[in-house]
Amino acid sequence: MLTSLQVRNFAIVDRIDVELQPGMTVLTGETGAGKSILVDALGLVLGDRGSAQLVRDGAPRAEFAAAFDISSLPAVGAWLEEQALDLDDECLLRRVINADGRSRAFVNGNAVPVSQLKSLGELLVDIHGQHFHQSLARRDVQRDLLDHFGGLLDARAIVATHYIEWQSIAERLERLLAAESDRASRLDLLTFQLQELDSLNIRSGEHEELQNERQKLANSGRLAEGIGAALDGLYDSDQGNANGLVAEALRSLEQLVEFDADLAPASELLQDASIHLGEAADLLRRYGETIDMDPARRDWVEDRLDAIRSVCRKHRVEPEALPALVGSLREEHDELSHAEERGRELEQQADAARAEFLAHAQALSAARRDAAAGFEAAVSDAMQGLGMPGGVFEVALTALDESGARPWGIDNIEFLISANPGQAPQSLAKIASGGELSRMSLAIQVIASDGSEIPTMVFDEVDSGVGGGVAEMVGRRLQELGARRQVLCVTHLPQVASLADQHFRVSKVTDGKATRTQISALTADERTEELARMLGGVEITRKTLEHAAEMLAGGRRKRA
Repeated sequence: MLTSLQVRNFAIVDRIDVELQPGMTVLTGETGAGKSILVDALGLVLGDRGSAQLVRDGAPRAEFAAAFDISSLPAVGAWLEEQALDLDDECLLRRVINADGRSRAFVNGNAVPVSQLKSLGELLVDIHGQHFHQSLARRDVQRDLLDHFGGLLDARAIVATHYIEWQSIAERLERLLAAESDRASRLDLLTFQLQELDSLNIRSGEHEELQNERQKLANSGRLAEGIGAALDGLYDSDQGNANGLVAEALRSLEQLVEFDADLAPASELLQDASIHLGEAADLLRRYGETIDMDPARRDWVEDRLDAIRSVCRKHRVEPEALPALVGSLREEHDELSHAEERGRELEQQADAARAEFLAHAQALSAARRDAAAGFEAAVSDAMQGLGMPGGVFEVALTALDESGARPWGIDNIEFLISANPGQAPQSLAKIASGGELSRMSLAIQVIASDGSEIPTMVFDEVDSGVGGGVAEMVGRRLQELGARRQVLCVTHLPQVASLADQHFRVSKVTDGKATRTQISALTADERTEELARMLGGVEITRKTLEHAAEMLAGGRRKRA
């Protein structure tokens, strides 16, 4: 679970430190106070996209840190261990966004790519935004929710893998069949190109070797002159050379060592220097013997480089890519030369891949039907408790023919609802009002979460559009969910806030020069005042306070 969250210099936040507990936690505050900023900060520390605009004006960077207790999360522990990022039963995530837009991410003190931070974050927290209901009508979202509820995401990934393999083989077969009409002319061209490349017979790395040799040949005179000068200075000059000077110095020291042994190290170094000078002179002499000043060789190297460049221009590749080009052209030539035989092989492979895909896709469809039955029953039951008595939720699964197969399988999935008794279920996008969509969104998110092992769920004003008795029903559903996992909820409903185990108030303060958001954990008396504000607005009366206290007492009884 999430145990703490720290935020520095983010938007209108200068500093926030929050310690969190298990169960249900709510965040409340005036409209515009920045309640959702905390959710946004949590999203950034979990790997959401960041930018320089998020850094508080005048600050060099924004910083975010979240600590998690993972003692009861073996999957998270295994992931961290696999990435060599494990640290006992604790997991600390940190994100830094600089004012210039550069971003850094850390897991347990180790720098990691933001993509890796995001992968880990998906195992720790599930964030449901306040605009989720707007995307609920999309078919891809509905498919994801059903597969998530049924625990079918891994099976769907396997189906996608087999689909890609089938389509890849089918495309190769299609290209082979399409090329049949001009196969002869293509074969003639490939034969000519391969003969030209074979006659060139370029070796891997040869182009670089030739360039180096050309440079050496072009500067052979300067190289020979320089080698001779170096040898004169080291060994060959009669007017004095380095070897002779070192030998004279060594003889002088050898006579003095018998008087003072402290000179022995210097004598040994000079002996080493004399040996190294001899070895260097030998290397230079051998190198000098390899210097080639033959104009014919220079011309041959230039002609060879021109031939290579000419072929590269023709095929529009770099010289280093020529050996690979020969291989691909030869493979195509071989495939076209044995087109009929290759075609039969590809047909067999395509049929086998298609059968494998369909077997997995049909198994996934059967699993989806089973999951849909449970999903329908659970969401329909939740609707009764969210102010839609008699409401019905259905998952319509329509089988697609083979031409409609997709990486996610062979099913069309659509959510249907009947919000009123006696009304035939219709498409969710057509039938539901704004308030009904909000309640449906909440019901589906809560039910879908039952198929998840993610320990912390965040709901950002998903209760918008409801009120009265329905609001209390919403709160009870979140409270029930909080009994099984950690729930964080940004809400404007006192009926929801009264049921929380922990309550934070978000407020905006200003000194006339700058505005900042702050957050504070509320005591029992402060919770009463905050609920009274949510109930009564600006003017808080004694009756409003009594009502707030009664709601909190009722919330405590429900939790008990």
